[in-house]
Amino acid sequence: MQHAIEKADVLIEALGWIRRFRDKITVIKLGGSVLHDTDALRHLLIDVIFMESVGMRPLLVHGGGAAISRAMEEAGLQPRFVQGRRYTDEAVRDIVEKVLARELNHRLASLIEEYGGRAEPLNFGTTNVLHGERITLRDEQGQETDLGFVGEVTKVDRDTIANLWQADTIPVIPSMCLDAGGEKLNVNADTAATKIAQQLGAEKLVFLSDVNGVRADKDDPDSLLHSLTAAQARELIASGAIAHGMIPKVEACLDTLDKGVRKIHIIDGRIRHSLLLEIYTTRGVGTEILKVAP
Repeated sequence: MQHAIEKADVLIEALGWIRRFRDKITVIKLGGSVLHDTDALRHLLIDVIFMESVGMRPLLVHGGGAAISRAMEEAGLQPRFVQGRRYTDEAVRDIVEKVLARELNHRLASLIEEYGGRAEPLNFGTTNVLHGERITLRDEQGQETDLGFVGEVTKVDRDTIANLWQADTIPVIPSMCLDAGGEKLNVNADTAATKIAQQLGAEKLVFLSDVNGVRADKDDPDSLLHSLTAAQARELIASGAIAHGMIPKVEACLDTLDKGVRKIHIIDGRIRHSLLLEIYTTRGVGTEILKVAP
């Protein structure tokens, strides 16, 4: 009986959050080792199905860097990165499209269907919803550096996505876009997710990471910071507590907050049901970043 009562208590705790987030948009960026961990991926996708079932509007954006690198190796191509972004010539772009926008995109949508939800893969072969333009970077001398077929999202097809939500269907989007001339471009998945969240006016943007969130001591998992304001996050970057690959992720979060998204979450996607624990419990399991303290 006590065990049953504890289960009921969990449901009651979740009830307030379920009511608060009904009809709210949540953009979930899926990537990293989670994509290749069968058990972790299953629990995450079931979490997304739960979110849709209780009235939220979840959207999955995914990368697939490890799978792309494996496919390039099989094709005898050597990966090349420029300031953390994959240089994408025509041969690499074709591999990215095959692995990311076809195989992986359809696999994720199929798994959601297999686990009892409804999903629609949105790619170049079905319905493309991301439009953008090519980008270049500047090196330390200020010179432009070409990245090949690499772009950024400038426009999101809101109507197609909204129609899927009305049909109780979860949109699943690969991080690629089309430019004005119909050229297919590779897009960094983190930046694609932030642009989508901004343009859709999302309530939440969730990054599924391989770490448990932002830490006061980057090397100590037990120093997890459950909640941060934008000002506190900037202080941690300046002090070096936020370092290396976490810096661009947190900076993207801060830019997204400035553009109207209410909360950003960074969580360890390998934790069982981490999405539900983060969104539907008071304490959560990762770090939430918000513009100012509530």
